[in-house]
Amino acid sequence: MPSISTSAGEIPLHEYDVIVIGAGGAGMRAAVEAIDKGCTTALICKSLLGKAHTVMAEGGVAAALGNVWPQDNWQVHFRDTMRGGKMLNNWRMAQIHAQEAPDRVLELEAWGALFDRTPDGRILQRDFGGHRYARLAHVGDRTGLEMIRTTQQRAVALGVDVYMECKIVRLLKNADGAVNGAVGFWRESGDFVAFSAKSVVLATGGVGKTWKFTSNSWECTGDGQALALWAGADAIEMECVQFHPTGMVWPMSARGLLVTEGVRGDGGVLKNSNGERFMFDYISPYFAAETADTIDEADHWYDDKVNYRRPPELLPRDEVARAINSEVKAGRGSPHGGVFLDIASRRSADFIKRRLPSMYHQFKQLADVDITTDPMEIGPTCHYIMGGVRVDADTEQTAVPGLFAAGEVAGGMHGANRLGGNSLSDLLVFGRRAGLAAAERAKGTPVDTSLEAGQVNEVVTHALSFLERDGGGTQPYDLHHDLQETMQALVGIIRTESELLEAKEKLVELGERAKKASAPGSRRFNPGWHMALDLESMLTVANCTTIAALARKESRGGHTREDYPNPDPELEKVNYVCRYRDGEYTVTPEAKPEMPSELRQLFEEEEASGGEAVAATKEGDN
Repeated sequence: MPSISTSAGEIPLHEYDVIVIGAGGAGMRAAVEAIDKGCTTALICKSLLGKAHTVMAEGGVAAALGNVWPQDNWQVHFRDTMRGGKMLNNWRMAQIHAQEAPDRVLELEAWGALFDRTPDGRILQRDFGGHRYARLAHVGDRTGLEMIRTTQQRAVALGVDVYMECKIVRLLKNADGAVNGAVGFWRESGDFVAFSAKSVVLATGGVGKTWKFTSNSWECTGDGQALALWAGADAIEMECVQFHPTGMVWPMSARGLLVTEGVRGDGGVLKNSNGERFMFDYISPYFAAETADTIDEADHWYDDKVNYRRPPELLPRDEVARAINSEVKAGRGSPHGGVFLDIASRRSADFIKRRLPSMYHQFKQLADVDITTDPMEIGPTCHYIMGGVRVDADTEQTAVPGLFAAGEVAGGMHGANRLGGNSLSDLLVFGRRAGLAAAERAKGTPVDTSLEAGQVNEVVTHALSFLERDGGGTQPYDLHHDLQETMQALVGIIRTESELLEAKEKLVELGERAKKASAPGSRRFNPGWHMALDLESMLTVANCTTIAALARKESRGGHTREDYPNPDPELEKVNYVCRYRDGEYTVTPEAKPEMPSELRQLFEEEEASGGEAVAATKEGDN
């Protein structure tokens, strides 16, 4: 096996056509596509294979299959996605997603995914917030797990090489400025490893561990966003962070753990401490046309086969999260600082255990609450970042040649707010496209894949510096605690200019402390060392989120400014682009791509029809 000489000795070099960093839904699907197109392909994951954060996505995959509501189609799904994202979305990504999601779901089914079924045997679809029709294909409340199981089986069967518990520290570039490899280390042994490739796909997921209360697992430290920025790529909409309305608030050991939107999709309602179903007081004019004045207590949420009668609990997530926050601030919260989510009074115990088995066991085991008889206490939790690496809509190519990104690490698809269920179909649609484009580059473009020993040595030397400092340096876990406290308090669900400026100053201070972080000891599974390196990613994400939030002087979707409480129509046309150059972060407003007239017509026709589903637009290119 070839190797590279470094200050830490000879490190092995693995050579591939395509390497995929991240083994969640997007990474798995990209790897499957790349190897299927004849490329040697490596899948590198920070955790164990099958343990990606995708397994925690519970409610379903959004796709306009039309199995429950024949009126559903890609045009309606596209319109819902754009409206849910407060029109900040990249329209082309939203179009591709809506058009291709049904095929990706049917493909999963063909590969063996065991979806829940309608009485006549088709894939069953459930309601979710912001979707006009029941659109989410699901496997109980364990859909993400089934997606990972199915795509993992496919990838392994096709012969994808898997490297587990490997943390990538930096991407490498050749003399032409193209990404052509990466350097990482094995978490268990601390030994370094290098990879060369003609194409690199980032599919590393989210950033949630930058905040104190989050639904995200330990892997979600913004590695891909930071790797891309350090390599010279752009990031967009980093200010748009989604706080899922329903996370556990008690016990503290489980605070932030996700409570699937499927609870509300299957009939759960939100109540304050007075027992009032408060969401009726928060229906925005944006969605009022699609919301019934009252909800039939028998749960008949559809009228006479024309308009969709939507319970207010299924408004988009940003709307629901702000409503919960308002109820708590008004003194109508639950004993532990949330509100109540009640499905026990709406559905039978058998229904709940069958449709929501994970939620039943989660609350029973962690909170000693039986959700078939008692309400759950829930509140907003950092869940998803709509922003991310800027990519070409059709190919997922970043601004840096040879570097692609798909899934949560990429920005543009979801605009200012993501609709539930769109995340899993996003992984499938754009994971496939990223793998395809990466394979086409690898097969069709001459690429210098020789790694420069100096670059590799520089990465290794930097990583080892945290181990070589004595114990008098800053402790990485103390730094992480202070970072999370800062982001939770100052760059949370509601923001103000003064707090964001304070956060910006604190992040500078934290950055200086991070340069002195120390994790002395062995390289063999040294969690402090791992945290010190993860902190570099999280600080990068935190800085970009903060400066972008300062720049966007409006409230839009997941980004809420108390000092600018209304959306600015002019800022709907603007992406705030973050870059990292020579140790400095910048944010620049840039005009986003304009939607073509045939897609704009969808919204005009909907208004003219009084809110009914419209399917008159000719299908665009796939």
